[in-house]
Amino acid sequence: MAYSNRYQYETSPRKIQPEYRPNVKRYPKKSTAKKTKSVQNKKTSKKQVTIQTKIVIYVIIGFLILLAISYRNSVINEKFAEIKTLKNNLASIQKENEQLEVNIENNLNLKTVEQSAKELLGMQKLENKQTIYINLPKQDYVEPASEEIVKEDNSSWIEKILKFISGK
Repeated sequence: MAYSNRYQYETSPRKIQPEYRPNVKRYPKKSTAKKTKSVQNKKTSKKQVTIQTKIVIYVIIGFLILLAISYRNSVINEKFAEIKTLKNNLASIQKENEQLEVNIENNLNLKTVEQSAKELLGMQKLENKQTIYINLPKQDYVEPASEEIVKEDNSSWIEKILKFISGK
């Protein structure tokens, strides 16, 4: 019996184990061994196939997610480009509008209106000999109202009775 030189701190003694253990291999019968190996191979192959299909599905899902993100980014970039062109168009239209307003203000001057009237329409300024004076009698042409204007009373029937009694 071989004991090690270790101290034991427990109160129960250690079990003695034999030094020699025979290696006994128990082989199953040949007919059953083939069946179990083929069943185990099928199980492991099914597990491997399911694991591989899961991996392929995850890769496809990841690819689809990346594809959706890139498509969304391309749509956003197109919208930003469209907004930029619209802003440029707006700026050019506003600039043109301001130029037209300045032209309108310049053309509304009295001198330019007079000049265009002379050149385009053939108009001339009035002279004293072209003025005709008319004498009118200093009579008032407005006739005074001959009828008396009566306002409608919006008073209550009690007030009307009181007015009738008082004679007003």
